[in-house]
Amino acid sequence: MADSLADAALQAREYAHAPFSNFRVGAAIEDSSGRIHTGCNIENATYGLTLCAERVAVFKAVSEGVREFRRIAIAADSDALTPPCGACRQILWEFCGDIKIILVNPRGASETLQLKDIFPRAFDASFL
Repeated sequence: MADSLADAALQAREYAHAPFSNFRVGAAIEDSSGRIHTGCNIENATYGLTLCAERVAVFKAVSEGVREFRRIAIAADSDALTPPCGACRQILWEFCGDIKIILVNPRGASETLQLKDIFPRAFDASFL
């Protein structure tokens, strides 16, 4: 992969804790200053407390003071490139807005999307 963000997501995938599903996902989010923050999925026996890689990456960055993001790469070892789940789409929308999403797998497949295209009519603070 020529893109360092995609490479970071693929590397983060290696740290996933997925003993139940064996579906390891990595994410790397680039902030407005070009720094990359990574995350991986972390499963829990209750499943409901499992965290997705995208949310881990966003929350790590936010906990370090980051408030503006450029793009995110999401890596999973599946032939069909894996988009963010509904919960992650909501978190991405609230913290990142209409961010560019790069989906990748270890075999070099990739696709680039905009969040608004996979999350139309998103709910956010403007409705409160």
